[in-house]
Amino acid sequence: MTDRAPGIRIVPVTPANRALVTALRLAPEQMDFVASNADSLREARSDRDARPRAVMAGDQLVGFLMYEAPRDDDEARIYRFMVDRAWQGRGYGKAALRAVLKEIRGLGHVRHVSICYEPENEAARRLYRAAGFVEEGLDEDGEMIADLVLAPGDR
Repeated sequence: MTDRAPGIRIVPVTPANRALVTALRLAPEQMDFVASNADSLREARSDRDARPRAVMAGDQLVGFLMYEAPRDDDEARIYRFMVDRAWQGRGYGKAALRAVLKEIRGLGHVRHVSICYEPENEAARRLYRAAGFVEEGLDEDGEMIADLVLAPGDR
């Protein structure tokens, strides 16, 4: 998986960047693919396992993602992932996915990573497939579940 967006990093969402994260927007045709960032951050307040992250390209905020990786579980779940409409198509999604997978690997206890997405979201399907995720089928909400097994040397 290569990217055209060097310098991407993920950082925790803080009071200082929270308003900027909630101001990120998807293209109108993508709005049904992911919950709003404001909803996600509200959810994170009551979920101690949630790890909200801002996606940065240099000093510019370009996206948002959220995952959980409970210490008592060998699975991490990426359940929010978006790049602002103004920054799409530049490789930031690939670079952000690479960065979050590196962070998850660094936790040491995760053996596999799952992600869910709307089956109609072809851009997400291509991105996750290129990273090695394998589709497992639809969940009870009709979302596609894909899984990435981390090799022992990756943990």
